[in-house]
Amino acid sequence: MVSRVRVWLNRTYAENVFFMDQLRRNPSDRAVEIHATHGDADSPVLAAADTADLEPEGLSPAAYVEYALDQCQRRGIDVFVPRLEQAAIVAHRADFEAIGTALLAPTPEAVAVFEDKVVAYEAVQAIGVPVPPWHRARNADELVAAVEELEEAGYRACFKPASGAGGVGFRVVTRAPFSLMHLSGFPTPYVQLDMVVEALKQADEAVDWLVMPRLEQPEVSVDCLTGPDNRVRMAIGRSKNGRRRGFTLQEQWLEPARRIAEGFGLHYLSNIQFRMFGDEPVLMDVNTRPAGGLHQLSLCGVNAPWAAVQLALGEDPGEVVPPFLGQDYTVVSGPRPLRAVSLPHQRIEDSAEPLLPAVPAQAEAVLPVSAEAVEVTPAGAAEVLPL
Repeated sequence: MVSRVRVWLNRTYAENVFFMDQLRRNPSDRAVEIHATHGDADSPVLAAADTADLEPEGLSPAAYVEYALDQCQRRGIDVFVPRLEQAAIVAHRADFEAIGTALLAPTPEAVAVFEDKVVAYEAVQAIGVPVPPWHRARNADELVAAVEELEEAGYRACFKPASGAGGVGFRVVTRAPFSLMHLSGFPTPYVQLDMVVEALKQADEAVDWLVMPRLEQPEVSVDCLTGPDNRVRMAIGRSKNGRRRGFTLQEQWLEPARRIAEGFGLHYLSNIQFRMFGDEPVLMDVNTRPAGGLHQLSLCGVNAPWAAVQLALGEDPGEVVPPFLGQDYTVVSGPRPLRAVSLPHQRIEDSAEPLLPAVPAQAEAVLPVSAEAVEVTPAGAAEVLPL
C-alpha cells in the first residue's frame, strides 16, 4: 500500500487553495494530506487544509527555522513548500532532510540572487537575457534624475521596490497635478511625482526603488519545473493582455525562462515574468516560488503542483508537456469558506481537546449560515472566452 503524502504550505497566498485542490486530485490517485499555517486566522488556506496552525508573530529568521523544523517533525511533513522566510529555510535544507522533510524550494544561491531585483537584472544580463533600462533610487534626487532620463528618452517612468513580490509598491509616475479627477472612479497605480518627492523628503526611513520604463503587454508568466539536476521538466507560458488570458509555448518566452531556471538553480517551481520593451520581450520579474496562478495550467491538462511534489519525493515525473493548450479565458471572483471559529481547528486525531464543528474545505454554491466566505480569484473555475 502506498503511504499518504503530507504537504505543508506556510503563510501562502489565498489563491493557493487551488494548489491544494490539485494536490488532492492528483493523477497518481495518491492520498495527500495538507497542513497549512498563517498569521491570519481567516485565511482561506487554513479552512482548505486538513490541519492548520496560527503562526507566531515577530520571530527572527533563525527562530522561524526552528519553528518550521518543529512543525515538520511534529506533523510528519514529507514535503514543505515555504514562502515566508524562504531564504532562511533553504539555508537549512540538510536539517529538514535529516528529519525526513523535502523542501520544495530553490537553492540558497538562487533565492539570494532574486531577492534583489537589481542583482537579478545584472545576473540575468550576464547570461544574455534582455532586461529593460533601469535605475536604482534611494532618495528624491535619484528618483527625479531617473524619471527625467526616462522621460527624455520617450518613456513613461514607473518604480517598484528593489525587493518584494506580488506587485506590492508598484507605481506609475505622472506629472499631472492632483485634482478631483483622481478621486473619481477606482484608485489607480498613477502617482504624482511632486507628491512622491515631498514624501521622500519628509520620510525618516530610506527607500530602495527600481525606476524603469513602464513595459507593455502582453505579459507572459512562464511556470517552470526544474529538477535538482538543473534540468527543466516543464516550461509553459501564461499570457495576459488586459482581461484576456491564454497560454503559449512560443520559444521567445520559454527559451530565456529555461536559461534562467537552469542557470541559477531555480529548483522545483518558479515563475519567470516577461513584458514587451518595444519589439523585444524583456525580463520583468522572477519568483522563486509557485505562482498564485499556477493552477490555471489545469486548463491545459497539467497538474504542476503534483509533478513538483513527485520531483521533491525523488519520483521524477519526466517531461511535463501540455496535451493541449486551453482556450483563452478570464478570471472571476468566487466564494471560499472560512473556519467557523476564529482559531484554526485540528483533525480529531491531531488534538486531544474538544473541537467545534468545522466548515468543510470545499465550497458549496450556498454556504451554511455558520460560515463566512472570502473572495479569491479562481482560474480553475475560469470563465472561458471564445477566441
